[in-house]
Amino acid sequence: MKLPRRNFLHLAAGAAALPVVSRFAWAQAYPARPVRIIVGQAAGSGSDTVARLIGQFLSERLGQQFVIENRPGAAGNIATEAVVRSPPDGYTLLLLNSSNTINATLYDRLNFDFIRDIAPISGLATFCFIMEVNPSVPTKTLPEFIAYAKANPGKINMASAGSGSTHHVVGELFKMMAGVEMVHCHIAVRRLHLPISWPAKYR
Repeated sequence: MKLPRRNFLHLAAGAAALPVVSRFAWAQAYPARPVRIIVGQAAGSGSDTVARLIGQFLSERLGQQFVIENRPGAAGNIATEAVVRSPPDGYTLLLLNSSNTINATLYDRLNFDFIRDIAPISGLATFCFIMEVNPSVPTKTLPEFIAYAKANPGKINMASAGSGSTHHVVGELFKMMAGVEMVHCHIAVRRLHLPISWPAKYR
């Protein structure tokens, strides 16, 4: 069964308060005041862009402000902890991404238990990863690249946005699945900002 996007977002917003609101609160319409969406990445990042689109969409349709608050740092752990420590009333939400899942295995000591302390509401976006090579690399297809990498173990650099980033983890998974040896290196990433809007059928 498919729900219209408008109905779905109404349900998603209301679900944030389900486990924690008192019976008295049920008499009030949610949201009765502004809602914060905390993002663990800097303004202009992909997560920030998604949060601002969702925030604007919900603000227009629910009649309350959905305020985006960027709290970058510690691979998103600062933002997560801020939400965990906030009152569990549905008025402080966390926009998370795969980094939050990765953090559970990278950090030995966190001030929260991600599975226990955070309740999921809804999936919002799906992203694809694309592998690119320098034009000087003599390969045109993925099988050709794998064969080339196997013939040159440890001689190919694999760039990512940083150790422990999603790009890095995806690259390591590729190395394991393809059985190739590449050297990971961290590079500064220049972001390409593109205009994004909802498809007409979801408006």
